[in-house]
Amino acid sequence: MENLEELMGQAEAVLFCMGEAVSNKVLCSALGLDKSDLIEVMETLRESYDDDPSRGITLLQLDDSYQLCSKREYYNVLSGVVNKSREYHLTETVLETLSIIAYRQPVTRVEIEKIRGVSSDHAVNRLVELGLVRELGRLEAPGRPLLFGTTKEFLRVFGISSAEDLPILDKEKVDEFKKQAEEEIYSGDIEV
Repeated sequence: MENLEELMGQAEAVLFCMGEAVSNKVLCSALGLDKSDLIEVMETLRESYDDDPSRGITLLQLDDSYQLCSKREYYNVLSGVVNKSREYHLTETVLETLSIIAYRQPVTRVEIEKIRGVSSDHAVNRLVELGLVRELGRLEAPGRPLLFGTTKEFLRVFGISSAEDLPILDKEKVDEFKKQAEEEIYSGDIEV
């Protein structure tokens, strides 16, 4: 690509100015590139940040968008400057609900409750409040229930580029968890 350095600078300026994740579509439009050329520019830009240990920022890819962020190793310096970093205190219930949403998205509240076996209203509402989960629309079914999925904030917090990067669940482990849950239910340790 002939003007790669210039395009990298333009992309950096757009991302810096926006201050949040910018979609591939917006970047392609702003830079006058097709998607494959944009990916080349963004990968080269990301490598330039990662290859230079003196740089304090990095480029994250979040699904179909990019965002400039500070490098993790500078958290201690930033925590002294930023008023209050956002901490996520996720209870076991909320984390379990988040896992279901992340792996099953888009998913309805009823589907979540069927998997968990208990009401999940509070957990889903808490995840939406934290910005880790959002409403994706409504299911074309009687009652038109809401569909939930994870957000870009979820990807940032868990350090992954897309939901496809979630760890693959081992079938044997899943079967073992199911067996343990059934034993707990039948032994009376858990109220259904």
